[in-house]
Amino acid sequence: MKYALFLGCTIPVRAQNYELSAREVAKRLGIDFLDIPEFSCCGFPVKSSNHEASLVIAARNLAIASEKKEKICTLCNACTSVLTEANKELTKNKELREKINKELAKIDKEFKPGVEIKHFSRILYEDIGLDAIREKIKTDLSKLRMSIHYGCHYLRPAELYDGFDDAENPSTVENLVAVTGAAVVDYKNKLECCGGAILGVEEKIALSMAKQKLDQVTSNTVDALVTICPFCSIMYEDNQKKIETTFNTSYNLPVLYYPQVLGLALGADTKQLGFRLNKIRPTAVLEKLGVTL
Repeated sequence: MKYALFLGCTIPVRAQNYELSAREVAKRLGIDFLDIPEFSCCGFPVKSSNHEASLVIAARNLAIASEKKEKICTLCNACTSVLTEANKELTKNKELREKINKELAKIDKEFKPGVEIKHFSRILYEDIGLDAIREKIKTDLSKLRMSIHYGCHYLRPAELYDGFDDAENPSTVENLVAVTGAAVVDYKNKLECCGGAILGVEEKIALSMAKQKLDQVTSNTVDALVTICPFCSIMYEDNQKKIETTFNTSYNLPVLYYPQVLGLALGADTKQLGFRLNKIRPTAVLEKLGVTL
């Protein structure tokens, strides 16, 4: 099973532990990642101000994958959404496709319909499957209790993803966590936004949004919050200390990427999974498993 790995902008700079753990999990489950250096930003940062420019950026990446006849695996929810939306929009709208291809022709690229884009979590759920993952589990994580943050773009807009999971009542990531043996702890505002989309323009509002989520998660007894999106993790982990200072509160809640959780269950060591790069040290989580950093 082979996919071109699309890292986007945030992961190589601020979420290397996500990349490390995803690569390790992929290797153990028989997924071959192809690295394409020509990949760039997905186009998400400019989408709200210049839709056409966003389409050109996304279409360029899709054209590169098409040239190499590769499917795309994303790790970032926003990258997944933007690339999928551009792919569908340009496939259905011939006039728009011709307009975007006129721009791409300036760099000898052409968008052609047919590229498949999937988030890594969806690949694990659909292409590998829970039963196959279960067969490879080496370490039981039943001592751990974890809550999950989906993020806005993993399942929404629902029409982008052809009925994969229920956008209003999702269960795929819960099932992926549960297959490791860990208990999944639900909470009140699970589907709310992390606030990351407005961090650059309304920082205090963004932090207050993340605070509400952290308040709900820590109102239960949990060992960690599990995420599948780099910018969501930035809000809950990188900004956790700032939230504590701004709102005079305390959490000390570890935030783990799902591949880190699955990697532990598959028997990978903490170095392979990038645990030393986690901003909130998950020492207590690892001690429950008899593992050290």
